[in-house]
Amino acid sequence: MLVPMKRLFSLLIVFYFAVVMPLQAAEKRLPLKGEVFIIQEHTAFLILPKQPKAGKPIPWVWYAPTLRGLPSNSEKWMFERFLKEGIAIAGVDVGESYGSPKGQAVYTALHEHLVKKRGLAKEACLLGRSRGGLMLYCWAVENPDKVRCITGIYPVCNIASYPGLKRACGAYGLTAEQLEAELSKHNPIDRLAPLAKAKVPIFHIHGDKDSSVPLEKNSALIKERYDKLGGFMTLEIVKGQGHNMWPGWFQSRNLVDFVIKHAKMPTRKP
Repeated sequence: MLVPMKRLFSLLIVFYFAVVMPLQAAEKRLPLKGEVFIIQEHTAFLILPKQPKAGKPIPWVWYAPTLRGLPSNSEKWMFERFLKEGIAIAGVDVGESYGSPKGQAVYTALHEHLVKKRGLAKEACLLGRSRGGLMLYCWAVENPDKVRCITGIYPVCNIASYPGLKRACGAYGLTAEQLEAELSKHNPIDRLAPLAKAKVPIFHIHGDKDSSVPLEKNSALIKERYDKLGGFMTLEIVKGQGHNMWPGWFQSRNLVDFVIKHAKMPTRKP
């Protein structure tokens, strides 16, 4: 007996939401005990401190990228220190969105969910590693009032530098030529003014031998332009290091202290 197409389509939708999506969430492995859940068909995670302060919004770190296998055990040292200070960690996998509006929309949905339903603070401490920097910066410049601080481990801040216009254009629904023509509307290095106006502090750690995400086209350029805008930024340059898994990236006491300091500060006045 043939199943009518409308009914078949409905059954497939039910199957996807009842079976496929839970399996996708179940595949996520975290470096520490936490919850994996779905936001707008994207896998998200939340790791809460053991004893958050009752009656107060929970300060939190927003980690990116949350691609398959991330965050990994490399981040465990940092995460343990955040949790010890009562700071939660969360993130969502938006795939290779490269900071595009579609990826930003999922970020906004995650933020709304965590603030309204999980008791997290309105202002998040952003922590972008590599391409995660591009994802978080593109959201941050649109939502500076929701950002407590920004930190980065060799973060991408310049679409033209990485992944390049040809790779990124599809995520924006544009051709490479179209993306180039309106790059200043999307590129973090050209959109820092809202963050400076909101007095969002920034900390980056970046190697001077990074050939994948060159220092001078990303963190150093952010530093130069943010300083000119009157913003506060610390750039720690690591001599002789590139885009790699050197433990010092993930066990930076300076980065961790920066996050903890700002996570515990009172909410900024508008």
